Amino acid sequence: MRLLTILRRLSILFYAGLGLAALAAAAGGVLLFVFIKDLPRIPEPLSRIIDTPATEIFAATGERIMVLGGREAVPLSRVSPYFIQAILATEDHRFWEHHGVDKLRTLKALWVTLFKPGTVQGASTITQQLAKNLFFSFKRSYKRKLQELLVSLQIEARYSKAEILQAYVNQIPFGVGAHGIENAARRIFGKTAFELTLAEASLLAGLPKSPTRYNPYHHPDRARQRQKVVLNRMVAVNAVTSAAAAAAFDQPLHFNPRAEAARTGSYFLDAVIQRLERRYGPDVVYHGGLQVTTTLVPQWQAWAAAALKNGLERLDALMGLPPETEKMDQDKGQRAPRPQGALVSIDVNTGAVKAVIGGRNYAESEFNRALHNHRQPGSGFKPFLYYTAFEKLDLNPASLLVDRPVVVPVPGAPDWQPRNFSRKHAGPVILKHAFVESVNTIAAQLVKETGPAAVIDTAKRCGINSPLQPVYSVALGTSGVSPLEMASSFATFAGGGVFHKPFLIWRVEDPYGHVLEETIVRGEKRLDPARTYQVLDMMQAVVDTGTGSVIRQRGFNLPAAGKTGTTDLYHDAWFTGVTPTIATAVWVGFDKGQSLRDRHGVGISGGRGAAPIWADFMINATAGEPVRKFSIPPGIGFQYVDSRTGQNATVFTRDRVRVALAR
Repeated sequence: MRLLTILRRLSILFYAGLGLAALAAAAGGVLLFVFIKDLPRIPEPLSRIIDTPATEIFAATGERIMVLGGREAVPLSRVSPYFIQAILATEDHRFWEHHGVDKLRTLKALWVTLFKPGTVQGASTITQQLAKNLFFSFKRSYKRKLQELLVSLQIEARYSKAEILQAYVNQIPFGVGAHGIENAARRIFGKTAFELTLAEASLLAGLPKSPTRYNPYHHPDRARQRQKVVLNRMVAVNAVTSAAAAAAFDQPLHFNPRAEAARTGSYFLDAVIQRLERRYGPDVVYHGGLQVTTTLVPQWQAWAAAALKNGLERLDALMGLPPETEKMDQDKGQRAPRPQGALVSIDVNTGAVKAVIGGRNYAESEFNRALHNHRQPGSGFKPFLYYTAFEKLDLNPASLLVDRPVVVPVPGAPDWQPRNFSRKHAGPVILKHAFVESVNTIAAQLVKETGPAAVIDTAKRCGINSPLQPVYSVALGTSGVSPLEMASSFATFAGGGVFHKPFLIWRVEDPYGHVLEETIVRGEKRLDPARTYQVLDMMQAVVDTGTGSVIRQRGFNLPAAGKTGTTDLYHDAWFTGVTPTIATAVWVGFDKGQSLRDRHGVGISGGRGAAPIWADFMINATAGEPVRKFSIPPGIGFQYVDSRTGQNATVFTRDRVRVALAR
């Protein structure tokens, strides 16, 4: 009887299990149907899978400024066996054995992803990578991953391994504008894909992982290390011997100089492409058919390039350097170092970056000094200090301090003793006069009272993101910042204390016109409008009568505000200035920190080195614009005071200064 009861229960469990299995199978079938119904059709023949639309990049004006894409397909018989071995060893060494999905590799990747936090390992086979090209939704999801797997199985069922591999090697991106192995071999080595040596093939096979990061023209050391990884993989799968791999790594590589023409030629476009690659990956950027609308205004970019070029040539002459056509230092037999420069221009009311010049010659140096060079801004940092003093100490432009020698005790370090550039002291002066004449001892007294942390907080609120050292000298601009940050933060002053995050891309669409991303302009109030205007009014005086008056001398007559910056030993010269609509920052200096001095040994300040470049660019950028004055917020009034006492001026006052005061 007991046995019968047990058998009954077992039969119940058995049929229940069958029911659950049937239910699971039904659910799986429904789920599979949902995934299958959105699958793209496999092209016939498979070679059509590489016929994806090119990515197009447009200026803010609507004109197309760059096209990324284009391939030259070749059969496998015209591809070097070394490259075939290298790409298989690196990307999918069990390609000939699996049927579209490498189960061992998938399990390993899943193990790493689940049990090693912070580590994500890919497991896509060559067939799966090829299948990605049929999808124009660039959002990563489990659904899309499963769909790619299903498409991979379809591809493997319909086409031979040779056809799959041939399609793959003809579509992968290698950077420098090259897609497909034939295009890459010709651009980079000046030969056909069939002629590639083991050394050349192993280098090329390493590039698709990240064409920008391993670009052999920009990052030869990274490309060589990646080549070593490829060669080691080839040894591991017995494609080559250790001796052959070592010999290939030691073989000198000679890159085709014609590939230089494949670069963008533009600091702005370099920055755009790098941002797109970080967000969407190289595959999508180079053959995903993106439609990218940037913030670039081509005419402004041309004016910026011309202004910087002419300004640096003037600087060369001022320093007594030979004309740039005389390339070699006759004594040392090497290229004589020349000062570099950078310019960034931003729309005050949106944050849209309209022009970026990152150096004097893109062909010689692609390092973008406008976005990635962090140099000391010197007195160009003082607007953040003065705003902090107005906010924290309840001071105003008419407040009186004494220009005198200052010693600031620093616990655990030598006392800080800042000096004026003139090495002279004027005695009692109002803050507006101290700001316009860039008096360092007054700045030192202010930061001593506010503390460095408060000044740093103001700078961060305005848009400075670089690390700033919490030391007293930060008030004199001793921490590095980029020209982009300076332009953006000064735009906050021009905008009445409203910050707009700078950006390079307005919109990105997929090939079907679906918007993948779009910049919505959102301003954020960061500063008090009245105090902001008081600082802005002082910056207008810098342009009209102070250290930036060269702006007026060069013929720029619209309302403008700005601040010069010059570092100790004249390593850096800056001018950052704004109109009600445009913020532009200019930096000049040597890459390796030599001093900027004229042929008589006199240091070159921001007013002499950077401000003329700013003026030349802005004269063109604002041509035809109506006269616009900076908006004056409620509660601000103007008063004339004695610059030596801060008292109300009378008809007998000799040094009278107009100041903006809160009522």
